[in-house]
Amino acid sequence: MDGDNPLGEFLRARRELVRPEDVGIGAGTGLRRVRGLRREEVALLAGISADYYLRLEQGRDRNPSVQVLEALARVLRLDRDATAHLIRLAQGQGSRRSTRAARARTAPPVRVPLSIRQLIDGWAGNPAYVQTRFFDVVAVNTLAAALSPNYAPGVNLLESVFLDPAERALRRDWDDTTEEGVAILRAHTGPEVDDPRLVELVGELSVRSERFRRLWARHDVHPQRGHVVRLTHPQVGDIDLQSNKLAIGGTDGLIMVVFHAEPGSRSAELLGILGSLTAATRPAPQEDPRSTG
Repeated sequence: MDGDNPLGEFLRARRELVRPEDVGIGAGTGLRRVRGLRREEVALLAGISADYYLRLEQGRDRNPSVQVLEALARVLRLDRDATAHLIRLAQGQGSRRSTRAARARTAPPVRVPLSIRQLIDGWAGNPAYVQTRFFDVVAVNTLAAALSPNYAPGVNLLESVFLDPAERALRRDWDDTTEEGVAILRAHTGPEVDDPRLVELVGELSVRSERFRRLWARHDVHPQRGHVVRLTHPQVGDIDLQSNKLAIGGTDGLIMVVFHAEPGSRSAELLGILGSLTAATRPAPQEDPRSTG
């Protein structure tokens, strides 16, 4: 898990990923004992002093200007999303110490709006579920449950993807899914690295998954976006579904995930078959027993 210096840890991790030749530093720079760029090279390229950059990495300066952060982002070859994350980390450092003591150590009940539960239950042809920003499933409709038993209230999807062999067999794009999932978790977290649920989740996955540890250490950041999910379902075979994630307003970070197949496609046909297979034994709509309406 990250420590008390998320800005410094992000800078160090991203610095180690930049090859010297990518920023115009040639081979004649002496024996390199570190991965990526040296601190003084980052400072020189960003137009700041080496001592100031060292203070940033060590967490001894917590108020860098946006101009300095943008200069560092250019040197570290950060995209727009990662640059925004860098700025959020810097801006969030000042408030973390004062809010940590006041943070409740037990999460309040998750409240899924009744209208959202009714909405996803009414989508007979579209798998849909609701999750927290930490990938905890809190509500799911019948067709989503038919796609995977891990689409179920109380399941953490990140844990299931990394740790459940059946989930790896289900997902033809498992490598991309795990990489994207960790980067999205970083984006959802921002500077709040001491959130109790995040600490618990990252700790569990770090112990049990070497791949998670490597991906978490990269500090990649990507916001949630629509994408295609490629599954090999044990009942209907290969099926490709568009996944769209929508923030639910008025909640504490709840996200509604909806799948659909391209109209007229083989995947749409297979999704219809899966729906018909589950219709006869349709269970009651599922919801996390910890949630309230």
